[in-house]
Amino acid sequence: MTIKAENLSWKAGKTTIVDDVSLAAEPGKMLGLLGPNGSGKSSLLRLLAGLRRAHGGQVTLDGTDLSRIGRRTLARRVALVEQHANTDANVTVLDVVRLGRTPHRSALSPWTVADDTAVETALGRVGLTERRSQYWQTLSGGERQRVHIARALAQAPTEIILDEPTNHLDIQHQIEILKLVASLPVTSIVALHDLNHAAMFCDRLAVLNKGKLVALGSPEEVLTEDLLREVFGIRCHIETSPHSGKRHIHYLF
Repeated sequence: MTIKAENLSWKAGKTTIVDDVSLAAEPGKMLGLLGPNGSGKSSLLRLLAGLRRAHGGQVTLDGTDLSRIGRRTLARRVALVEQHANTDANVTVLDVVRLGRTPHRSALSPWTVADDTAVETALGRVGLTERRSQYWQTLSGGERQRVHIARALAQAPTEIILDEPTNHLDIQHQIEILKLVASLPVTSIVALHDLNHAAMFCDRLAVLNKGKLVALGSPEEVLTEDLLREVFGIRCHIETSPHSGKRHIHYLF
């Protein structure tokens, strides 16, 4: 296993946001994190990324507690793409992606060939090589999200955590982003809203409700009509798509 949560709990004041959650990401696979608004998904992702200290339980990376791993060392291994990352600065695509090399450099170290290679590889991976000199403000929402993913990839991580990477994107860019994440040679944990996208792209799913983990397993195991009714309050019919072989949810009104 890579990132693993064991009996993880976190509170905001007296309110428990993440409640005794245990799960693990499988190497090279995509773990989708589902749940209604306010279920604790974003808070759990920040705990898994080491940005928050748990009030109970622990998060480990290859068996080592995150609290025992230095910030720079952790940033060389785990990359986080947040939901609302933005900037008003007059920067280019290249400027943003180069920030991904920060964990690998000291304040006074010169830029190296290895840094250039990592940045160019990341740009190529997300299809933005020709846009390297374009300014941030001129990019579409989907392009900006790809830049953030490229910045994360420039860190050369083995794990990448994404908080609703398709939020506010049109359907074309949603599919493009999820296809991109699924193709990456890393372990990924992705918070999603769209249940059919989760079924289509994720290897495993974890479902949160009111901070508690209520389901964990393959999309076929997790996405059931009973669970979706109980957790999301929706009526649906679920079948296997003849086109993709994946679970497909038909919503009933």
